[in-house]
Amino acid sequence: MADSILVQLRKGALDLCVLAVLSKGENYGYEIASRLVAAVGMGEGTIYPLMRRMQNDGLVATRLVESSSGPPRKYYRLTPLGQSVFEAHRRDWQSFTGAVDTLLEDLP
Repeated sequence: MADSILVQLRKGALDLCVLAVLSKGENYGYEIASRLVAAVGMGEGTIYPLMRRMQNDGLVATRLVESSSGPPRKYYRLTPLGQSVFEAHRRDWQSFTGAVDTLLEDLP
Protein backbone atom coordinates (compact mmCIF):
# COMPACT_ATOMS: atom_id res chain seq x y z
CA MET A 1 0.00 0.00 0.00
CA ALA A 2 2.77 2.47 0.86
CA ASP A 3 4.42 1.94 -2.52
CA SER A 4 1.21 2.80 -4.36
CA ILE A 5 0.97 6.31 -2.89
CA LEU A 6 4.61 6.98 -3.78
CA VAL A 7 3.98 5.86 -7.35
CA GLN A 8 0.93 8.11 -7.58
CA LEU A 9 2.82 11.08 -6.13
CA ARG A 10 5.63 10.58 -8.64
CA LYS A 11 3.21 10.38 -11.56
CA GLY A 12 1.35 13.45 -10.38
CA ALA A 13 4.49 15.52 -9.98
CA LEU A 14 6.35 14.35 -13.09
CA ASP A 15 5.21 17.20 -15.35
CA LEU A 16 6.26 19.72 -12.72
CA CYS A 17 9.63 18.00 -12.29
CA VAL A 18 10.37 18.08 -16.02
CA LEU A 19 9.33 21.72 -16.25
CA ALA A 20 11.54 22.51 -13.24
CA VAL A 21 14.57 20.86 -14.85
CA LEU A 22 14.00 22.80 -18.07
CA SER A 23 13.39 26.07 -16.20
CA LYS A 24 17.11 25.97 -15.37
CA GLY A 25 18.06 25.75 -19.04
CA GLU A 26 18.04 23.65 -22.18
CA ASN A 27 18.78 19.93 -21.78
CA TYR A 28 18.78 16.84 -23.95
CA GLY A 29 16.46 13.93 -23.30
CA TYR A 30 18.92 11.56 -21.65
CA GLU A 31 20.12 14.28 -19.26
CA ILE A 32 16.54 15.11 -18.27
CA ALA A 33 15.80 11.43 -17.70
CA SER A 34 19.00 10.94 -15.66
CA ARG A 35 18.22 13.88 -13.41
CA LEU A 36 14.68 12.63 -12.80
CA VAL A 37 15.85 9.08 -12.07
CA ALA A 38 18.35 10.44 -9.53
CA ALA A 39 15.92 12.91 -7.95
CA VAL A 40 12.57 11.11 -7.89
CA GLY A 41 13.17 7.61 -9.24
CA MET A 42 11.23 7.97 -12.49
CA GLY A 43 12.38 5.69 -15.29
CA GLU A 44 13.69 6.80 -18.66
CA GLY A 45 10.81 5.09 -20.48
CA THR A 46 8.35 7.42 -18.75
CA ILE A 47 10.11 10.60 -19.83
CA TYR A 48 10.08 10.41 -23.62
CA PRO A 49 6.29 10.06 -24.09
CA LEU A 50 5.88 12.96 -21.66
CA MET A 51 8.37 15.08 -23.63
CA ARG A 52 6.46 14.36 -26.87
CA ARG A 53 3.20 15.40 -25.21
CA MET A 54 4.77 18.58 -23.84
CA GLN A 55 6.09 19.39 -27.31
CA ASN A 56 2.66 18.79 -28.87
CA ASP A 57 1.09 21.01 -26.18
CA GLY A 58 3.53 23.83 -26.98
CA LEU A 59 5.27 23.73 -23.60
CA VAL A 60 8.69 22.79 -24.95
CA ALA A 61 10.56 23.38 -28.17
CA THR A 62 13.30 21.16 -29.54
CA ARG A 63 16.38 21.28 -31.69
CA LEU A 64 18.70 18.56 -32.94
CA VAL A 65 22.44 18.85 -32.34
CA GLU A 66 24.96 16.58 -34.01
CA SER A 67 26.92 14.42 -31.61
CA SER A 68 30.45 13.13 -32.12
CA SER A 69 29.62 10.03 -30.07
CA GLY A 70 26.46 8.78 -31.78
CA PRO A 71 23.18 9.97 -33.21
CA PRO A 72 22.10 13.61 -32.97
CA ARG A 73 20.81 14.71 -29.58
CA LYS A 74 17.40 16.32 -29.22
CA TYR A 75 17.58 19.31 -26.88
CA TYR A 76 14.48 20.59 -25.12
CA ARG A 77 13.79 24.08 -23.81
CA LEU A 78 10.76 25.75 -22.31
CA THR A 79 8.64 27.93 -24.54
CA PRO A 80 7.12 31.11 -23.09
CA LEU A 81 3.92 29.09 -22.57
CA GLY A 82 5.94 26.35 -20.86
CA GLN A 83 7.52 28.91 -18.53
CA SER A 84 4.07 30.30 -17.61
CA VAL A 85 2.69 26.81 -17.01
CA PHE A 86 5.73 25.95 -14.87
CA GLU A 87 5.26 29.04 -12.72
CA ALA A 88 1.54 28.28 -12.24
CA HIS A 89 2.19 24.60 -11.43
CA ARG A 90 4.93 25.58 -8.99
CA ARG A 91 2.61 27.94 -7.13
CA ASP A 92 -0.11 25.27 -7.05
CA TRP A 93 2.38 22.66 -5.78
CA GLN A 94 3.66 24.94 -3.04
CA SER A 95 0.13 25.78 -1.93
CA PHE A 96 -0.91 22.13 -1.95
CA THR A 97 2.16 20.78 -0.14
CA GLY A 98 1.90 23.59 2.41
CA ALA A 99 -1.70 22.59 3.14
CA VAL A 100 -0.76 18.90 3.44
CA ASP A 101 2.18 19.76 5.71
CA THR A 102 -0.15 21.78 7.94
CA LEU A 103 -2.56 18.85 8.19
CA LEU A 104 0.27 16.46 9.02
CA GLU A 105 1.67 18.80 11.66
CA ASP A 106 -1.73 18.95 13.36
CA LEU A 107 -1.69 15.21 14.04
CA PRO A 108 -0.98 13.99 17.56
